[in-house]
Amino acid sequence: MLNLGLSVLPLARIQFAETTIFHFFFVPMSIGLALIVAIMETFYAVTKKPIYKTMTRFWSKIFLLSFAVGVVTGLIQEFQFGMNWSDYSRFMGDIFGAPLAIEALLAFFLESTFIGVWMFTWDKLKPGWHALMIWLVFFGSAISALWILAANSFMQHPVGYRIDPKTGHALMTSFAAILTNKQLWYEFPHVIFGALVTGGFIVAGASAWMIFRKKWPEFFRKSMRIGLTVGLIAVCGSFLTGDQQMLYLSHQQPMKFAAAEGEFQNVKSPASWTAVEIAHTNEHKADFKIEIPYLMDILTYHKLSGSVTGMNETNAKLHKKWNKQFGKNMNYYPPVNTLFYSFRIMAFGAVVLAFLAICGLWFSRKKKNTIGKQWWLTLLLTVATFGPFIINTCGWLVTERGRDPWVVYGLLPIAKAVSPSTTAGSVLFTIIIYFFLFATLGVFMFMYARKALYKGPEGVGDHESYDTEDPFSKEAFEK
Repeated sequence: MLNLGLSVLPLARIQFAETTIFHFFFVPMSIGLALIVAIMETFYAVTKKPIYKTMTRFWSKIFLLSFAVGVVTGLIQEFQFGMNWSDYSRFMGDIFGAPLAIEALLAFFLESTFIGVWMFTWDKLKPGWHALMIWLVFFGSAISALWILAANSFMQHPVGYRIDPKTGHALMTSFAAILTNKQLWYEFPHVIFGALVTGGFIVAGASAWMIFRKKWPEFFRKSMRIGLTVGLIAVCGSFLTGDQQMLYLSHQQPMKFAAAEGEFQNVKSPASWTAVEIAHTNEHKADFKIEIPYLMDILTYHKLSGSVTGMNETNAKLHKKWNKQFGKNMNYYPPVNTLFYSFRIMAFGAVVLAFLAICGLWFSRKKKNTIGKQWWLTLLLTVATFGPFIINTCGWLVTERGRDPWVVYGLLPIAKAVSPSTTAGSVLFTIIIYFFLFATLGVFMFMYARKALYKGPEGVGDHESYDTEDPFSKEAFEK
C-alpha cells in the first residue's frame, strides 16, 4: 500500500465525522417531516377539507425521500464500526447489543411497517385510521432515536456496567440503569425538538420560496404556517431542554462545559459570559475576549451569583484521577475553538429561526395576509431552510468533540478504540468513496425534492382553488 505519511486514527475520525454528519442531516429531517405530515393528515381527518389531504400527499414525497436516504446513510455508518473501530466494538459489544437490537427489531420495524401500510392504504382506510398510521411512523422514528441515544448516552456517562477482569471489556449489569441514565433523558428531548425544528423549517422555507415565486400562494401559505408553528414551538423546546442539558454537563462533564464557554481559568462570581474569544489552545489561555457581565451566572445557575471551574483546574483534577490508569501523557483538553463557536452558532441560529418564525406567522395571518409582499422575508425563510442542518451539526460537534479524549467517557480513550489491522490507505480510500457516494445521494435528493416542489399541488392531481382560511383557526375545524 502506498505510504502517504498518514496514520489510521485521524483518518478514521475524519471518516466517522463524515458519515455521522451526513447521516444526521436526514434523521432529524425524516422525524420532523413525519410529524408535519401527521398534523396535516389529522387536519384532513377532522375537517374533511381536500386541501389538507393534498398537503399531506405533497409533503409526504419529500418525507419519503429523506427516510430512504437516511436508511442508506445509516447502513454505511454501521459498516465503519467493524472496519475502523473494532476494538471499540469489542469493548462496547455487550452494552450496545441490547439497545441496538431493540432499535432494529422493534422501533425500525414499527416505523418501516407502518410507512408501507400508510403508503398503500389511501383508499382502503378511513381518514382517521389512515392518519393513525403516519402517527405510528412518527412515534416509531422517535423510539428508534431513543434507543440509539441510549447507547450514545452510555458513551457520555457510563452506568449499569462492570469491567470483565479477563478481557477488559464492559459488561452490562443493569439494563434499567442504561434506560434511566440521566444523560439520556437530557439528550433525547433536545434531539427530538431539534428534529422538529428541522422538519418545520424545511416545510416553511420551501413554501416561502414558492410564495416568492408566486406559485400556488394560498396552498403554500397554509403549509408555511403549519411549518412555522411547529418550528417555533420546537425552538422554544430546544432552548429549555438545551439549558437543562448544559446545567447537567457543568457537573457531569465540567471540561466540556468549560470548553464550550471558552474558560481556561476559574471564573469567580459574578461570572461574565464570553461572546467572542481568541484562544491559544496550545498555551491554554485566551488573549482576547468580549464579555457580558453576569450573563454566565444567569445561564449556568439562573441567578446573579456563582462561579465556574476553568479548564486548567479541571485538567489537573482529571490527571490526578486517571494518571495511574491512563498515564501522564493524556491530553484532556477538547478542541476549545470548535466547541466555543459551535455552541454560539447553535444558540444564535436558534434565536434567528425563532425571530423569522414570528415574523412569518405575523405577516401570513388570516386577517392581514401580506406575506406575498414581504419578498425579503420569504427569501430569508428560504435561506433558513438550511439553518437547522447547521445548528444540528454544531450541537453534535459540542456533544461528541467535547468528550475528547474519550470514546467512552473515563473508560476507553479514542486512541485505543481504532482497529489495529486497518491501514491508513484503506481508510483514505473509503473516505473518498463515501464522499462521492454521499455527494451523489445529496444531489439526487435535492433534485427530486426540487422537482416535487415545483410541480406543486398539481403534482398530486389537485387542480382546485383554495380559500384563505387559517389552518390553526377555530373555523378550520368546523364541519
